[in-house]
Amino acid sequence: MAGSTGSAGSSFAIEALGRTALFAKVEPEALAACVASLRVRRYRRGETIFHQGDPGDSLYIIESGAVKIVLPSPEGQDSAIIATLGRGDFFGELALLDGEPHSATAVAIDPVEVLILQQARFEELLESQPGLRKALIAGLVAELRRLTGHVEDLHFLDLPGRLASRIIRIARETSPGQNSDVRIEWRFTQSELGGMIGGTRQTVNRLLSDLTAQGLVRLEGETMVIPNLDRLVRAAER
Repeated sequence: MAGSTGSAGSSFAIEALGRTALFAKVEPEALAACVASLRVRRYRRGETIFHQGDPGDSLYIIESGAVKIVLPSPEGQDSAIIATLGRGDFFGELALLDGEPHSATAVAIDPVEVLILQQARFEELLESQPGLRKALIAGLVAELRRLTGHVEDLHFLDLPGRLASRIIRIARETSPGQNSDVRIEWRFTQSELGGMIGGTRQTVNRLLSDLTAQGLVRLEGETMVIPNLDRLVRAAER
């Protein structure tokens, strides 16, 4: 479902953009001018936002919900999940910047609402707003660090360590600075977790059971609770 922001939604769009790290330092006048170019689109749980290889002509900013960025398997097996993004995060910027097709596929983890900014308007803002350029660079650096961490996990950790490391990373992103009774909204299926750590659904099921038996995590409905994050970190390092 798609639509423009319109006058009724302009204040919503300005507030939504201002909440993102990318647009936080953009002048209010520039944000207001940008809103006229925005489209709002909603995606159902599991719906593909764009496929790897599709032309990239827009920046996507998550207003609500979560999105996974995946590399499809050429053999048709489970995809590798390289990032999970939530409210305030943005994606699609690589194709925007280099003019190449999308390097990965974006899929809605749950119902998602995104703000879509077309390439021409984005390039105008980049030229006129130094704060936007700095924020974009910071976002690209964060993505590079995330990918580097993913590669390190795959290379140096066994499967139990990879799963614990991924849970730790999500906990730190969603609850920075918290160590006791950390609660994570747990949207992921075991197949999706397998795609994150390079394992099968069956292996992930066994590893989650092991973590639960050790008292390192527990699942309460769609919430994962980590009683003591430091203890989970020590387990991941063994």
